[in-house]
Amino acid sequence: MVSTALLVDATTGIVQGLSLDDCARVQAALDYASIAYGERTATSGQDALEFSLGVAGTLAYLSTDAETRIAGLLFELAMVDPAVAGSLEERFGKEVSDLVQGVYQLVKLRDLTAGKEQVGSGKNAAQQAAAQVETLRKMLLAMASDMRVVLIRLASCAAGLRYFAEQKRFDEVTRAYGREVLDFYAPLANRLGIWQLKWELEDLSFRFIEPETYKRIAKMLEEKRMQREGFVESSIARLQGELEAAGIKAEVSGRPKHIYSIYNKMRGKELDFSSLYDVRAFRVIVPDVKTCYTVLGIVHNIWTPIPKEFDDYISRPKPNGYQSLHTVVNAEDGRPLEVQIRTQEMHNFAEYGIAAHWRYKEEGGSNFKSQKYDEKIAWLRQLLAWKTDVADVVAGQEDQQKEWVEKLKAAALDDRIFVLTPQARVIELPVGATPIDFAYHLHSEVGHRCRGAKIDGVMVPLNTPLRNGQTCEVITAKGASGNQGPSRDWLSPGYTVSSRTRSKIRAWFHAMDQAETLAQGRALVEKSLQREGKTAVNLEALAHKLGFAKVDELFIQVGKEKFSLRHVEAALHDEVAAPPPVDEAVVNKSLSSSVEKGAKSGVLVVGTEGLMTMLAKCCKPAPPDPIVGFVTRGKGVSIHRLSCKNFAEMRAKAPERVIQTAWGSAGSETVYPVDLFILANDRQGLLRDISEVFSREKINVTGVASQSARGQARMVFTAEIGSTAQLQKALAAIGEVGGVMEARRQ
Repeated sequence: MVSTALLVDATTGIVQGLSLDDCARVQAALDYASIAYGERTATSGQDALEFSLGVAGTLAYLSTDAETRIAGLLFELAMVDPAVAGSLEERFGKEVSDLVQGVYQLVKLRDLTAGKEQVGSGKNAAQQAAAQVETLRKMLLAMASDMRVVLIRLASCAAGLRYFAEQKRFDEVTRAYGREVLDFYAPLANRLGIWQLKWELEDLSFRFIEPETYKRIAKMLEEKRMQREGFVESSIARLQGELEAAGIKAEVSGRPKHIYSIYNKMRGKELDFSSLYDVRAFRVIVPDVKTCYTVLGIVHNIWTPIPKEFDDYISRPKPNGYQSLHTVVNAEDGRPLEVQIRTQEMHNFAEYGIAAHWRYKEEGGSNFKSQKYDEKIAWLRQLLAWKTDVADVVAGQEDQQKEWVEKLKAAALDDRIFVLTPQARVIELPVGATPIDFAYHLHSEVGHRCRGAKIDGVMVPLNTPLRNGQTCEVITAKGASGNQGPSRDWLSPGYTVSSRTRSKIRAWFHAMDQAETLAQGRALVEKSLQREGKTAVNLEALAHKLGFAKVDELFIQVGKEKFSLRHVEAALHDEVAAPPPVDEAVVNKSLSSSVEKGAKSGVLVVGTEGLMTMLAKCCKPAPPDPIVGFVTRGKGVSIHRLSCKNFAEMRAKAPERVIQTAWGSAGSETVYPVDLFILANDRQGLLRDISEVFSREKINVTGVASQSARGQARMVFTAEIGSTAQLQKALAAIGEVGGVMEARRQ
């Protein structure tokens, strides 16, 4: 039970800086708490009232308003007796009740997620764990719709650690509590610029996590913190005196470096304690850049500078824009003292800009990805700093106090929400996200198979907006039964808010549509093969013959009705497969002088006269290609290029039907069909630019086949040429067209 003397002293401390009316309200809360807590103990094992007095005293030290201090006195009631906590609104108002409930939710949230930071396994486990810790930190802020809840929680952490330190208790409970505070709450105090709590939370937590290391560093410091603080204060007083004598207006502040910070620097830079120059340090803020260098000269005149320990980040700013003068000097006692000199603008940028000290310390100044989050943190820091400036409420300042409270209440990080999986892993989502967004965030397959959802164990519609701190469980389709994909309704307004979710849903339907089109095209082609009695035909070979790289591309084009089955049937009979219809600007009608229209080919069959010849359509020979003949049944001699693969197969099967041929004289206007292959980066206007080359070279085009995949276009043009020189000139010109990577005769 707390003594009467302690209550009297506590009352004086926890009402400091408040108006008379607010003092009376806090006193009433204290009277109520002393009765309500009775003999109860806090979750830490400390007397509940004594613990609450410690929390309220810390909040008074932070110059918070009366409601925050009252909530600090009473929130432990929600932990030890929820029934009593329910009566707080009627007795102390909704604002206090909401603050108490907010702290209660934060504590329960951490109880729920404790130990869930270690997710995944293998080489990425550390990265996943760090990401989860960062998400939990954000969640703690987002869960607090009123930022005063965070201040109360920080104060309660400090009170708990102080109690453990007083008891000199070192066990698994204090170690785990110290780890939680160091991982989550000390960084929050750092980000919010609450240095008083940040330093204390770090040092006390470190004391329980690494007790031996803590003792070793403390011993190396050789003197108590109070003595070190006294030295810094005397050094500041001496410098301020010198600055005033020089007529310089400056703000000088400082403190000895605390133990956990020393440990981090020794570990991070692999330094011995003797190599640390900033164990004792202070900062000088002046009006302009010129004065920075003037102050530097005064500092070096008072104390002896240490060579090579001067950094001019004003003339040479750090990559993140940070500016300041850093120097290390030997003080009167022969030990180092670090001094930082900067303007107010530089200081504001360092504290609230992208060079903010909290992010530099936590991430080495290298990661500034979450701009919106940083802006929110900067706004909160400015609010808290402003509150310190108007802490002493006297006549006429009550309006400022109320304005600060209202802004702090409205400063919640409300652009993101944080939802738990049934395994208590935290998932970060945009505001308004639904269970569908949640499912797709977990995995695309979980999203596709999502059929229902439970929020905090209760079935809800899939378009229900999620809220901070809720637990969402996704119900998925099992096995191969039922529809295994998403519903098209999910693309309607209200079902999802994440563009990433919608793109995944659209991708699924696109893949399904492609599969359906492919199946339809396959069925049509197979039906055509059955009708023609060609079911044993090699489909891949047929697709290649029709100008497709893969048979699936043929099926898709047929399924989309962009490629006629007439061309398939023609190819089955080894006839010319008419290409799909294309623009008249690209394909012209064949000339009467084309060998395809009956013009003489000029082919001579050695030793034989009067034999009917035809140019093979598989290789389309043209002068002066080396050629050879193959005697067919009923169609005369088919003329192939000597390099033709089809001819090689026919010769292997029937060498006796091979006959020697050569080019003779043909009409001067005779043209021969050849296939030209073009590979290019697909772009708008590509076909038009290539067509212009053919038109300029007066080459007639009778057919085009084109496929586009992965940003590349593969095109085969059937063109009528009169000579090899004309062909080579055309290919060279096509090669100059923008985006063309390859142009050759096929």
